[in-house]
This record gives sequence, structure tokens and C-alpha cells, in this order.
Amino acid sequence: MAPIDTPLTFMVRRRAPELIAPAKSTPQELKPLSDIDDQEGLRFQIPVIQFYRHDPKMKNKNPASVIREALAKVLVFYYPFAGRLKEGPARKLMVDCTGEGVLFIEAEADVTLKQFGDALQPPFPCLEELLYDVPGSGGVLDSPLLLIQVTKLLCGGFIFALRLNHTMSDAPGLVQFMTALGEMAQGASKPSILPVWQRELLFARDPPRVTCTHHEYDKVEDTKGTIIPLDDMAHKSFFFGPAEVSALRRFVPPYLKNCSTFEVLTACLWRCRTIALQPDPEEEMRIICIVNARAKFNPPLPVGYYGNGFAFPVAISTAKDLATKPLAHALELVMKAKSDVNEEYMRSIADLMVIEGRPHFTVVRSYLVSDVTRAGFDVVDFGWGKAAYGGPAKGGVGAIPGVASFYIPFTNHKGESGIVVPICLPNASMDTFVKELNNMLAKDNNDQMPRDNSLHVLSRL
Repeated sequence: MAPIDTPLTFMVRRRAPELIAPAKSTPQELKPLSDIDDQEGLRFQIPVIQFYRHDPKMKNKNPASVIREALAKVLVFYYPFAGRLKEGPARKLMVDCTGEGVLFIEAEADVTLKQFGDALQPPFPCLEELLYDVPGSGGVLDSPLLLIQVTKLLCGGFIFALRLNHTMSDAPGLVQFMTALGEMAQGASKPSILPVWQRELLFARDPPRVTCTHHEYDKVEDTKGTIIPLDDMAHKSFFFGPAEVSALRRFVPPYLKNCSTFEVLTACLWRCRTIALQPDPEEEMRIICIVNARAKFNPPLPVGYYGNGFAFPVAISTAKDLATKPLAHALELVMKAKSDVNEEYMRSIADLMVIEGRPHFTVVRSYLVSDVTRAGFDVVDFGWGKAAYGGPAKGGVGAIPGVASFYIPFTNHKGESGIVVPICLPNASMDTFVKELNNMLAKDNNDQMPRDNSLHVLSRL
């Protein structure tokens, strides 16, 4: 094995990409997306990756052949995925259900699953080889809505990588589709949960009216040039198991003790990241929390709905307050932002999209976090059992790479279950981030106030 500091490299041989169309003829129609789906901040391709171990009972099966065949069958039910997006008046997106198909690539790599190491977590080596960006396929309009690559490994395991046009589905919707694909791969004649389109459930009202405050869509000037540079980025993943979470909970005062792990972790990362970026102390820093709103409707969005059903609520604080006040300051702001999301909030967003021309959420001095620990990527089964890793292929995806992190379920080499978080920062900032995070996790750090060095970081500016 190569030394630990030598990155793993390997060769991937790919067959020519092919379009997989539905196995039977499907309706030819135009289907509008919802006014939550087609906002600017979702008009990008999002990568997902699944690693599967060798299974002796499947030794005569080629995973690419099994999945290719199942894909044609599942697209009969999910036929909009086989279409192409068009843009109508007022930037309204709709699927032209042409049945053209989704892109599929069969590949093999001269590497074993074991060579990826015990810690299967982003960033993954040679990701661009495992999820090949077929030239001309990555656009939002008139491009395939899904690209899937199945790469066989020397050990008999395989990697399933997928790229999704995010306007079509969120994480629950994508997992629903992948689960259906797995069921068909194992011989089912139809998915156990049938897909529900019904995007009209999240159309804007008539007339549209913004009834809530949506700071996530504020127009913020980037006066200090604080959008992160992309040319000198470090990409690392951090594991938070029971010990790390309880270390962070020491900073939580009794009146906030009902906070979730997501909330305390988000407050901590927001604080450490702000200190690491060394903004002007009076700069407003933003944290955007993805909140799944499916159950917040009355009645809830139907089982089987696979469109986007979430909001981007934002919490705002000055850099100085984040760095110098107790963690409770950031935590209260995160909890409040999350609690703002209800049915009226979602209706108000849909209306804002129509009134304001489908704006992008604000990325200036923003950090976005999305919890996919319960999304179920890791339990998708194509016949080879659950994934050894399943979930986002990297952090920092989207219109402005570097502003997003996913919380991904993970079991470490000691068998502890926890959360792995990929973080993308400029190289110099990453060192400070690691130092700050280690300070908060230090065993002897029982004080309620953050350590003094956070003040020094700000006073040096």
C-alpha cells in the first residue's frame, strides 16, 4: 500500500456513454416544475456516490448490466427524468417529457474497495473519473437530468455515482428514486412507493404575496470581497461521534439543552469557520440551514412526492459576536431560523420567486449546511447489500463552491456511529479552522466562554 500521504490514483476504463430510455412508451407532455424547484439556487448538478462491497451470491452478475436494465424499467414510472428542461415565460422551468433518456456509463477501475481505506468519506480520489462529466451534458436546460456511472472494482465491489439536476428533486426525492431503482434491480415489477408529481402543490398563490421575512434572498453587496477564492482550496472531512458531540454540548446552557445535534454542530461550525476566515469584526456572517418542510404542510406533502420540499432559512450575526460570545449566541440564532419554517413560510417563498424573478439565495458571507444523515443514501440496495458509503460526493457544490457542507452518516474504524462533515476552505483558513475546532473539542475545556485566541484572531484584523 502507498504511504498515507500519497494520494490514491488508479485507471478507469469507460465504455461510451449511452442514453437509457424508458422500457415502455411514456406520456409525451410538458410538466411545469414547482416555484420552489426552479429557483436559481437549485439550477445546478449535484453529485452523489455509493460504494458497494463484493457479495459472493452476486458473483456472476455484472452490476452495470443489472442497473442498466432496472433503470429502463424504473423510468417508466419516473418518466419525467427521461425528459429535458425547457424555460418558459418569466423563467418558469418545465420538463418536456420526450423520453430521450438518462445518461449511463459502464466502467471498470484497476483498484479495490480496500485501497480507498477504512475511512470512506469525501473528498474521494479521482472523483472526476468515477463520475465522468460527459462533454455537453452538464447544462440545466436541454440536457440529461440524470447521469449515472457504474464502475466495477477489482475486488468484485462497485461504485455507483450519480449526477442530478437539483431542480428535479431534493435528497428525499432522489433517495426515493434510487430506492425504486434498487427494488427493480432486485426483481420488483414496480416501486414500493409510487412517484407523485403534483408540483402544483408548491405553485405560487394567485396573486402572489410575500408574507414572511426571507433574509436568505437579501441583496447583499460583497463590499469586502469575501466570496471565497476557488484557486487555493483545501477540502477536508471531520468526524463527529458521541464523544465530540458531548464535548460540544458542554457549551450549551441549560435553557437550550433541548437543541438537536444538528443545531449544536451547526453553531459550532459557523463559529469556527467565521474565525478561520478572519472577516472584518463588524461584517454580517450568515448561516443557511436546509430545512425539510414536507411534514410542515397541512396535510403534509404526499408520500411519493419527489420534488424539492425544503427552505433555506438564514441566521445572521456579526463576526465579532460569533467569535467572542458564548456558543449559545450562535445556537439560539440557528434554532430560531429553523423554527421559522412552516407552511406559510414555504408559500411565501414560492410567491417571492414569482415576484422577484426566481433569485439565488445570498452567498455573500454565507455558509450553507444540509443534514442528510437520515436521507437514507447508505441503505440503497441494488442486490449487493447496503452501501459501504452513500451520500454526497463532495462538499462545496453549487453555484459558489466552498459555501456548502453536508452532514453525512458515518461509522468510523472503531465502530462508532456519527456524522462526517466535508469542509471546503482556503488553505490558510483551514489551518485556523482545525485549531479552533480542536479547542472546542478539547477534553479540559469546560468554560462557557470560547477561548481567548478567538478574540486575538479578530483583533489582528
